[in-house]
Amino acid sequence: MTAITVRGAELSDLPYFYEICLKTGDAGKDASGLFYDPYILGQYYAAPYLFFERDLCFVAEADGIPQGYVIGAVDTPAFNRWLEFEWLPPLRRRYRDYPYDKIKTDVEKNSIALFYKKLDSTEETERPVYKTYPAHLHIDLLPSLQGKGQGRTLMETLFAVLAQKNVHGIHLGVSRTNTGALAFYRKMGFTSLQEEDWGLVMGAYI
Repeated sequence: MTAITVRGAELSDLPYFYEICLKTGDAGKDASGLFYDPYILGQYYAAPYLFFERDLCFVAEADGIPQGYVIGAVDTPAFNRWLEFEWLPPLRRRYRDYPYDKIKTDVEKNSIALFYKKLDSTEETERPVYKTYPAHLHIDLLPSLQGKGQGRTLMETLFAVLAQKNVHGIHLGVSRTNTGALAFYRKMGFTSLQEEDWGLVMGAYI
C-alpha cells in the first residue's frame, strides 16, 4: 500500500520541483517533449517559491518521493518585485546566450520570453485582482497522485497557513484546455475573475 504524506517543502526538494513542473506543464500533461532545456518551466513557475516564502510551499510525497506540490506567495506584487530584482537577472544573463537554434517549440520560446518581462511596472504590481485576492498559488500533481484527494489536502494545508497570516483572498491562472484543473478549482471554491489570452484568472476567499 502506497504511503502518502504531505509536509513542508525543503530546499532539497528542488530537483523534484523542476521535474513535477515539467511533467505537468502542458495544461496538466507532460511537457518534456516541448523543451530542449527541461528546466525552463521550473525556473519561473516552481523553483523561486522555495527561496521566497518557503513556509508556503508543501509537498505530497508517495513512498518517500515527492510527486506533487502546492506553492504560493502572500503578496503577489512583493513577489513580482523580488522576481524582477533578485531571481530573474541571473536567468536573463544566462539565457541571453541560449542556443536558440535548438528551441523545440513556441512554448519553449514563449517561456524564455517570460524571463524578460518587466515585473516591477505599475501594470504588474497594481492589478485590481491583487487588492481582493493578493495571494497566489501554483499546484501540480503527477498522475500517480491525481484523484486521491491529495490536491485538496495540499490546498487546505496552504489555506490554513494563509489564514494564520490574515490573508483572505487568493488567485491563480489556469489554461482553458486543462478541464480537470478547472473542475478541481471550482470544487475548491474558485470562481472566474477575468479572461486572458492564455486562459483564466480564478480567485477564492479563504
